[in-house]
Amino acid sequence: VQLVESGGGLVQPGGSLRLTCASSGIIFSHYIMYWYRQVPGKQREQIASITSSSSTDYEDSVKGRFTISRNNREGEMYLDMTSLKPEDTAVYYCQAIPLGTGLPLWGKGTLVTVSS
Repeated sequence: VQLVESGGGLVQPGGSLRLTCASSGIIFSHYIMYWYRQVPGKQREQIASITSSSSTDYEDSVKGRFTISRNNREGEMYLDMTSLKPEDTAVYYCQAIPLGTGLPLWGKGTLVTVSS
């Protein structure tokens, strides 16, 4: 059972990236999925969520720039990030919360650096 993030990297301000969270060992459609990010020395913050039926919610600082989506058949979640700013620089994590009982799952994160 694991979540693995990918797609991070170095991008210039104004650029775009797509992050992927790939799951294994779980029935993906039975989980609500989240993207978090964390800057060193700061608390991890939730930036986007998506239910199993693809209802979404966003933190204000990313609303209109980031889009969360999922593919239940493939067991993957995505974060399409556009108009990136230096303040978006962080390690991005995905989290899975089961609809029933069970512990949350976390990936190990992928680093996004926005810099010229």
